[in-house]
Amino acid sequence: MKKKLVGIVASDKMDKTRRVEVKRLFPHPKYGKIVSRRTVCHVHDENNESKLGDKVEIIESRPLSRMKRWQLVRVVEANVIPVSQHGVEQSEEAKAEEVQEEVTEEQSEGTDS
Repeated sequence: MKKKLVGIVASDKMDKTRRVEVKRLFPHPKYGKIVSRRTVCHVHDENNESKLGDKVEIIESRPLSRMKRWQLVRVVEANVIPVSQHGVEQSEEAKAEEVQEEVTEEQSEGTDS
């Protein structure tokens, strides 16, 4: 029986290949705290169906290349969460730009009154 996993597409920059992150939760063996980990799978997507942020179902397959050991079964949900290159929702530059915009808005409100 081949393994089936559900994950989120973290990168779609390659042709016919997707980088899918599968998140898992488990209790720490000694301390019992719930720990979150991710597994990165390189997936073969023959028709380039999936896009960045899609939730996809993948299945284990024979080695297709040096990194690819999984194949795309289907797109479960389109664009579940916005994911950047590093798996973070928003980059540090974007956060800094938002803070700068808020500061300029506050300054302009202060000059009006």
